[in-house]
Amino acid sequence: MTTASATGFNFSALLLYCRAGFERECAQEIAAACAGQGVAGSVRTKNGSGFVEFVLADPAAGGRLRSHLPFEHLIFARQLIYALPWIRDLPVTDRVSALLPAIAALGTPFSAAWLETADTNEAKETGAFCRKFTPPLVHALNGASLLREGDPALPRLHLFFAGSATVCIGVSDAANSSPWTMGVPRLRLPPHAPSRSTQKLAEALYLWLTPDEDKRLLHEGVQAVDLGAAPGGWTWQLVRRGVHVIAVDNGPLAAQLLATGLVEQVRADGFRYRPPRPVGWMVCDMVEQPIRVAELVADWLADGRCTHSIFNLKLPMKKRFEEVERCRQAMRERWRQAGVACELRFKHLYHDREEVTGYAKRLDAPRKKGRGAADQQARSR
Repeated sequence: MTTASATGFNFSALLLYCRAGFERECAQEIAAACAGQGVAGSVRTKNGSGFVEFVLADPAAGGRLRSHLPFEHLIFARQLIYALPWIRDLPVTDRVSALLPAIAALGTPFSAAWLETADTNEAKETGAFCRKFTPPLVHALNGASLLREGDPALPRLHLFFAGSATVCIGVSDAANSSPWTMGVPRLRLPPHAPSRSTQKLAEALYLWLTPDEDKRLLHEGVQAVDLGAAPGGWTWQLVRRGVHVIAVDNGPLAAQLLATGLVEQVRADGFRYRPPRPVGWMVCDMVEQPIRVAELVADWLADGRCTHSIFNLKLPMKKRFEEVERCRQAMRERWRQAGVACELRFKHLYHDREEVTGYAKRLDAPRKKGRGAADQQARSR
């Protein structure tokens, strides 16, 4: 099989990890993204497998994908790997000797070697094999001068095992891929957080803000609104950074949050509430139709009620990819009509389930207004 070259190695397919059960959405998305670059191919996947392959019809066009397919634009993919054809029937007695020539043939050293498998219950036994097999393989790679750990200019080596005798070898660009093995962030649930949902916001902030941006945009003196706040998992992430939060929910908040002096609870409908003055952030994790939440977030940014927003869209059981695109288009149209510029991103986070998380920020900061000015501006349009 002929292959396409990218950063010194050859590939014939894209390998993408995803949450089990979301293979269809991941496949739809990568097929659409490749078609947008004029690259044809076929999708190979199996429901519940936790991964998707996009095999290039013409591998010579693969370099275009490497240059023009940003991983951060993919919603349902946890990882993006440029892959070789599968190697099957590895000898049980000496897998290292069978794999080393294929790895060396890629023609480049690597910044890391990650042995991975799908994030499924069925693959747990293979995951245990990967952990045992990593030390001898890394030892062999070092012996062959194929590892320069930590060098950001080098690609990362991936060995994706679908069983201990079947592997797909590929590489990823550290600047255009997930920084976590298997694309899974290693975040611990804080012991004092009011709910597990706190991990969604923690992952979203880690994904979309650099450490410097986190400190600059979320600190003492910043104000935020949390719509659908109870019991307070998202509010907790903001309060621990010193942010003052207006927590909007008719349900009870964790007593520890109210005791901080940084939380003001407003018992109201999150779709009707509007702050007396603009705030830096609006976060929203309400159980509602995704289009309603998307339109609400779009309105807040269009009207200058907030500058940044992180929100969840609870997806339907069918046409999930189409629903996200519908919400994206509705938000962009609202901003176009309002004449404002906003950035918008979506990601199916590891801590999400039947939902995706969105991040939106207004690029042209609204003017500072006094009490009630945002409502007056909205009425004047």
